[in-house]
Amino acid sequence: MSTLQISAADVNKLRQQTGAGMMDCKKALTETNGDFEAAIDFLRKKGAKVAASRQDRESNEGVVIARSSADGKFGVIIELNCETDFVAKNAEFIAFGNQIANAAVEAKPASIEALYDLTIDVESTTAKIGDVIIDKTGKIGEKIGVSKYAVVEGEKVVAYIHGNFRLGVLVGLSAAVAGADEAGKDVAMQIAAMNPVAIDKDGVDATTIERELEIAKEQIRAEGKPEEMIEKIAAGKLNKFYKDSTLLNQEFVKDSSKTVAQFLGTVEKGLTVTAFKRVALGA
Repeated sequence: MSTLQISAADVNKLRQQTGAGMMDCKKALTETNGDFEAAIDFLRKKGAKVAASRQDRESNEGVVIARSSADGKFGVIIELNCETDFVAKNAEFIAFGNQIANAAVEAKPASIEALYDLTIDVESTTAKIGDVIIDKTGKIGEKIGVSKYAVVEGEKVVAYIHGNFRLGVLVGLSAAVAGADEAGKDVAMQIAAMNPVAIDKDGVDATTIERELEIAKEQIRAEGKPEEMIEKIAAGKLNKFYKDSTLLNQEFVKDSSKTVAQFLGTVEKGLTVTAFKRVALGA
């Protein structure tokens, strides 16, 4: 170890450049004989070691950020995780999540891996998101990372964040009509509250349909209904499932006299939902 005296000004300069703690910065400069570039590498390696040591840790806290593009044609949701609620509520952590979401809206990466390769501004320089995550892991001392990344494209995409960054929704509408922003937010709130499985019954996968029918049949048999009535009653239960669990057929939460489809029809005839994504923290 070097006996070189490290000044407080140098420590503070490195801290400003990297965001690492004062003691970590002093150790990094001491270990590298005051070489700033080597000290930055030292801190990054420390971050990588912390990240590696944290791989088996649970990181179920964090933030969910939903964002749509300026032209309203594209939207993203990212879930940025950490280990504790304390870090999740930190303004710097939330700002980092917003920075990642903004970069994703601009570049439209195809995967989390591609997202990690995007560059963002960090202090007075730029760095890949994946590298910044390693650096912040070293600084924070918790496992952090993006666990979910979802996108929606459409004629009008509305983004909504619910519950203090705990849940994000994207809604794609069929047209960018007057009132689409407000209508999209209302539908997004519906999705947040009711968690539909698909837009309509045509979007429900065959496995889900088969499971719902089997559950219905077992319930009907348990009620002692005749075997010849089971198929007909099960079909009725499946229709109720569609009504309760598919977005356009659900009762609109803000006006139970209408379905979501009927509500959209009052905004503009023929207006409908073309796609949606719902991401809940830790789910």
